[in-house]
Amino acid sequence: MNSRVLFAEALGTFALVAAVLGAALVSGNAAGLGVAICIGLTVMAMAYAVGPISGGHFNPAVSLGLFAAGRFEGSKLISYWIAQVVGGVAAAVFFYILFKNAGDGSVPAGFASNGYGEHSGGKFNMLAALLAEVMQTALFIFIIARVTRRDGAGNLAPVAIGLTLAAMHIMSIPIANTSLNPARSIATAVIEGGWALQQLWLFILAPLVGGYIGGAVDKALGDNR
Repeated sequence: MNSRVLFAEALGTFALVAAVLGAALVSGNAAGLGVAICIGLTVMAMAYAVGPISGGHFNPAVSLGLFAAGRFEGSKLISYWIAQVVGGVAAAVFFYILFKNAGDGSVPAGFASNGYGEHSGGKFNMLAALLAEVMQTALFIFIIARVTRRDGAGNLAPVAIGLTLAAMHIMSIPIANTSLNPARSIATAVIEGGWALQQLWLFILAPLVGGYIGGAVDKALGDNR
């Protein structure tokens, strides 16, 4: 595997998690439009910046979904997943250091981790979080797969992807803080620990299941002809 490709994936995922933490914790937009717009714009920009190098996945669910769609080699999955998790955790550690060097050195409670039940902004239970994550990730990956096809959106594909991701966050932040991305969830849970690690399984499993479904539906529909 080309190290340049893996670095591009790690860098893109670093930027995505940085957008989550910067908007939600530094700028204080956790329950508003700011975090959604910030994440959408960041993914859009990074897709243009490094998409031509690695494909611009920045998300294990995207890689799995494109595999299910027949558009990505299975032999590359593990390498991409490792790069994505490393990039996400690096961003979380970076923000942890920033907070340790600000004010009284305390780290914000929750650290923008994904959670259900008492850790859900809207007190949604485990089933609600599971259903939301599967459904939204399936739609997100389906859209990615369609707009990046040879007869898809062309140079505007990153715009469609970024806007879709922003819309998904606007829809569901109060449910479970919106994951759709195991690497993003792992990154914040590593810093928060405790309950975030205990609930992490859902935010790994659900996006991967949703991603596979989205890719499979794309494959079933075939080319846009």
